[in-house]
Amino acid sequence: MIRIVLYLMIIISIVLISCLLKNKSVLITLICSILIISFALNPSISIAGTIEGANLFFYKVFPSLFPFLAISNIMLYCNGVFIYSKLFGKLLCIPLRLPVQCSFVVIISTLCGYPLGAKYACELYEKKIIDFNTCKRLLNIASNASPLFIIGSVGVSMFKSLRMGYILLIANYLSCFIMSLLIKPDDNKISTKFTLNNMYDLNLGSALRASIEDSIKTTSSVGGFIILFSVINNIIKNSIIFDAIIKNISILFNIPLKVIQGFLLGLIEMTNGCNILSTTNINPAIKLSIASFLIGFSGLCILWQCNSFMSKFNFSLIRYSKYKLIQGTISSVICFLTYNIFYTTSPIFNNSYYTISTINLYMYIFLIIILPVVIYKIIIKLKKLLFHTS
Repeated sequence: MIRIVLYLMIIISIVLISCLLKNKSVLITLICSILIISFALNPSISIAGTIEGANLFFYKVFPSLFPFLAISNIMLYCNGVFIYSKLFGKLLCIPLRLPVQCSFVVIISTLCGYPLGAKYACELYEKKIIDFNTCKRLLNIASNASPLFIIGSVGVSMFKSLRMGYILLIANYLSCFIMSLLIKPDDNKISTKFTLNNMYDLNLGSALRASIEDSIKTTSSVGGFIILFSVINNIIKNSIIFDAIIKNISILFNIPLKVIQGFLLGLIEMTNGCNILSTTNINPAIKLSIASFLIGFSGLCILWQCNSFMSKFNFSLIRYSKYKLIQGTISSVICFLTYNIFYTTSPIFNNSYYTISTINLYMYIFLIIILPVVIYKIIIKLKKLLFHTS
């Protein structure tokens, strides 16, 4: 009986959504109306979600995001893109099949994570440093979580293991590299030339003022997304309907309740989802793989943050989201394999994350950096070999 009711609910939901999608305004109005009713019926839940989101933003996101944005913007105004292109362009961008001018965005995305990769990719396109097709591809390549978030917040704080944090980091970076292989450039000839651009006003005072104004605007926007999705997550998490659905799914498919809750809420906001998953008592490899998928996919909160930069230039959110789903899947598979190969068998990964060897730590960081380049060289050699023998 439970199965029949659940299947009927799913069928009715699909039919209603398919009808509503014909008119987006009706669908959005319906969703907002449901949220307003939920807020009116349970104001304490919504207020708690707002406070949680505000605390997350002001105490964890803003202190690291704002100064990084301000300094990065100053470099952008003062030809930093072209200086980075000259120093690191070929090393970083040739394996990714990107023009050397993209090195600035790749570095920022690697160090600070999303949504800054999307922001600065669009900045380069707006300033006509890269073309539309290159930017469209760059958006899905320079699209990863920051090492501080993966290792510190997820690995150490949530999963209580530094080694798990590094496994997630390896999976995250390698998935971005694999995306560069899957998403082919429109032009086979990738630019490796750079020229110093003097189109900016190099007045430091003007650059500083413009950088701070832009940084405040961007961080405020990010904060708004974090708080809004925190409220939505809190409403859904405390909803009777959501609770009934995940309980029925848990019974039908014999999946722990918290795994379903963590996965579904993580699709909306990944931090909350990873936190719930970290408290589940299931196979660590599976638990870590699901968290890796959520980090690779990034969740609706991050997708809409990126879209706030992309929509101005008509980049497709559907295309971006499709590749993020693929990246999440790749990241999950890599994480599962890495865990089973290294975590359970290698003596390098000992039981305490506090006693991991510094030499081993640097060795694995070196492998993360050098492995994509080696793979790229092997692929090029294989292509040349196959071409000459055909």
